[in-house]
Amino acid sequence: MGDYKPIGDYAVIGNLRTAALVGTDGSIDWCCYPYLDRTSVFAALLDARRGGRFRVSVPGTGSGRQRYAGETNILRTEFSGETGKLVVTDLMPLFGDIEGRAGSFAPPELYRILECAGGSVEAAVEWSPRFDYARGTTGISRIPGGWFATDGRDDMTLFGIEEAGKVEEGEGGHTLRAEIPMREGDRRVLIARWGTEDLTYRPDDAGSVEEQTAEVWRTWAYGSGAGRAREWAGDLLPLLVRSELALKLLTNAATGAIAAAPTTSLPEDIGGVRNWDYRFAWIRDSAMTAQALIALGHGAEAIELLSWMERVSEMQAGEGRGLRLMYSIHGWTDLDEEDLLHLEGYRGSRPVRIGNGAAVQLQLEIYGELLNTAYELARRGHKLPEKEMAFLSRVADEACSLWKEPDYGIWEIRSEPRHYVYSKVMLWVALDRAVHLTDRYGLRGDRDRWARNAAAIRRQVLEQGYDAEVGAFVQSYGSKDLDAANLRIPLLEFLPFDDDRVEGTIDATIEGLTENGLVYRYRADDGLPGREGAFGLCTFWLIDCLALSGRIDEARSLFSRMVDRANHVGLYPEQFDPATGAFLGNFPQAFTHIGLINSALYIAYAEGKPIPGHAPIGTPEHRAELEGGRVVMMPV
Repeated sequence: MGDYKPIGDYAVIGNLRTAALVGTDGSIDWCCYPYLDRTSVFAALLDARRGGRFRVSVPGTGSGRQRYAGETNILRTEFSGETGKLVVTDLMPLFGDIEGRAGSFAPPELYRILECAGGSVEAAVEWSPRFDYARGTTGISRIPGGWFATDGRDDMTLFGIEEAGKVEEGEGGHTLRAEIPMREGDRRVLIARWGTEDLTYRPDDAGSVEEQTAEVWRTWAYGSGAGRAREWAGDLLPLLVRSELALKLLTNAATGAIAAAPTTSLPEDIGGVRNWDYRFAWIRDSAMTAQALIALGHGAEAIELLSWMERVSEMQAGEGRGLRLMYSIHGWTDLDEEDLLHLEGYRGSRPVRIGNGAAVQLQLEIYGELLNTAYELARRGHKLPEKEMAFLSRVADEACSLWKEPDYGIWEIRSEPRHYVYSKVMLWVALDRAVHLTDRYGLRGDRDRWARNAAAIRRQVLEQGYDAEVGAFVQSYGSKDLDAANLRIPLLEFLPFDDDRVEGTIDATIEGLTENGLVYRYRADDGLPGREGAFGLCTFWLIDCLALSGRIDEARSLFSRMVDRANHVGLYPEQFDPATGAFLGNFPQAFTHIGLINSALYIAYAEGKPIPGHAPIGTPEHRAELEGGRVVMMPV
């Protein structure tokens, strides 16, 4: 491990603009300013020597105990030494109304509040900003009341240790160190601030800032009807609240888009090359995210997210760029991939990448996500504008034209394009939902063409996507490989759960892709060296299938194991090492938290508990809704 902590030893704080990872040793090892998809200022997570960090600790105590302050994204780390106790409270200030978007204000600041909670301690501080992914050299100098760091282009200030600081030369530039003696009742407020527009230091305001920020998070977590989850969540409620807070933390306040994760290049294979940048918004995540948020009572966020997805896709298509599978959280499409060869990577996992080359891949499942999203919006009473409806009609027409083409699949395989079964299923979803939108919600277009092509896709998938010898749907036409994405076939209502081919796919997934209660996405050659870990979301998909197919005991058993895999503050990664349970991939991962919430919802439904809102897709009530022409609301 060297100077690298396990990925699971981190918690996250944020302000709906950016986020920071805080280790149990009190070190902020990852943070980008002023937005999470901009360049890093602390990146020790990806290079312990030259990446830069902001650490507050008590020498000799090792790791501290971390917890969140109730239903907030304010973090407390407690260090207990031989002579005393230090509590560090970390937060990014956040003010206003965060329901939906555009109602909040967040100065680009990071508060670290130090309190001696007993005896006496000496707090050690290390502040070594390394701007632009540590590609420059940082100089640190005194300013009135504090410290100023710059690489000549970007700059940052730190207040709270003016009398105790000492600047040292180090790799990549200057490092500020300080030793602060504290006795019981002493309090010290450190404020790191991006830029130099505000050079004030008001430590007495820290209590008010913390209280206001806590109230913002608490009001959102249990406001707008989210408390309804109490009726079906039971003992899982604290973990579900932590998941919803993690999802909200990854949301951009201005656009409503949700980043997949706040980090880049945390490896799927330690020491390997499977290191990707996840600080972007994937279209495919939106429908699942919306369902998770709606289940917890956050309809405003769901509508904003789905509307953003339709808006950016329509804009790019209107400019002749075609549909994209991902965008920046601000709607940009310039996501060119670049290797940062000067960084050693987490535990030597190279290369460190920024940008994502998969953004230009042809991924046909995006058509299903767009039309399914529009359907989810419409069935919840959101009237789609005429311009948006015209765009959706063109999307359906394009799906008819493209469905016979190969693509790169949901997992963004970096080898040759293939006829992926799941991609075809999602093209069927696109046309199936287009037909329902036409029949029930006023979409205009060539309904008969859409219906004919949907039927043709379905026939082809059943003929070429299912392998009788394997006893399951396979990854691509002509292959024998399994793909966990095919677990969504019944969840999307392509086939019912009691179909023998669905049951066979579930059983084959358990037999061929599951290890120690965790599910791999696939085990086929994907054109990259090394291997990846088991995928958190796929494990939850298996749980969903088991629950809705009547195998509730199996679903509950797997779900309980996944609940136990959360880290010390209730957060999940993208992937796991099935042998050790160690976290792999970018962290915290929105997809995995989405899976947790949706699986809890499906298990509650399967057990007959009262769940709120519209009937979830994949349930008999939703199928009855489609057949009967009326919206089915779940009893509460």
